[in-house]
Amino acid sequence: MATASEEQPGPRPSTVAEHLAGTNDSWHGTITPSGPFQPTPGRYHLYVGLFCPFAQRVNIIRYLKGLTEVIDVSVVKPYPKGDERGWPGWRFPRDEHEYPGATVDHLFGSEYLHEVYFRADQEYKGRYSVPVLWDRETGTMVNNESLELLRDFSTAFDGILPDEFARVTMYPEHLRPRIDEIGAWMQRDLNSGVYKAGFADTQQAYDENVLPVFAALNKLEKMVAAGGGPYLLGKDLTELDVRAYATVVRFDTIYVQHFKCNLGTIRHDYPQLNNWLKHLFWNVKGFRETTDFKHIKENYTKSHADVNPKAITPRGPWPDVEEGWEGDLSKVRVGGVEMPEVRALEAKLPG
Repeated sequence: MATASEEQPGPRPSTVAEHLAGTNDSWHGTITPSGPFQPTPGRYHLYVGLFCPFAQRVNIIRYLKGLTEVIDVSVVKPYPKGDERGWPGWRFPRDEHEYPGATVDHLFGSEYLHEVYFRADQEYKGRYSVPVLWDRETGTMVNNESLELLRDFSTAFDGILPDEFARVTMYPEHLRPRIDEIGAWMQRDLNSGVYKAGFADTQQAYDENVLPVFAALNKLEKMVAAGGGPYLLGKDLTELDVRAYATVVRFDTIYVQHFKCNLGTIRHDYPQLNNWLKHLFWNVKGFRETTDFKHIKENYTKSHADVNPKAITPRGPWPDVEEGWEGDLSKVRVGGVEMPEVRALEAKLPG
């Protein structure tokens, strides 16, 4: 009898836009006491790639909310990801020693992530992306959209968590309007913006898309300073910090050289953001634990043959993240890229 992967003719060609926006062939379940997906320890399994910024932000929330003992994880290898159509997609190592930090599929022993997708839907024709949350009880996928999972993990398990984790909120009521406003342009211009610039196939497209990336960074640089830190909105650690971190921690390492986002670097041109990054990486549990620079570097440099045809992975920058956080932000210079086109775009950003 043919397996699901043998019956599947392969996915439709993916585009940069689809990569950034996801696909209509997605799961959008939520975990609620009324079901069908109830908050139960050991019931759910999370599939991630340590290279993926969108999967990382879900994994960070897993740590911040004390869910590491509630939701277990399988980790795909950072490369290869398949042909230009994305087939056969991310794969698991044969054993725990094949690629450090990657794991076998702890649930099904799958060779490829697409096999997990086909278990949920044999007719699935979208992308085989991470993160994926699987429900052992119903035998299907709950959700594979990172922002939805981030929000769900922030509150869904509060009823079964110790108070120290249950009271942690990443989307507090009094900050939701501001989080939504900032999150919209941050996702558009920074989180997705680096991909728009990096995958641009014309000079014009690159020129248009690289400028908003630095407008967003300029805005965040001033925001940290104005709020007094240590977080983007001041004393409250919110989902904005998680969403920004997953991009900023990759910026100097990957996006500057690989995606040509080189109008400036975090460690040189953005002292406030660099200080913010150092605090999260070295002082807040969940950020450093979910950051693996080998996975990050080798994913981008060995998966994008059109961008880096010889698949050579740069050694730097060194160190990956600098040490020496300064708690008094008045002692930290406020930087930014002074390019007139960037400043003009920055002035249009709300928040």
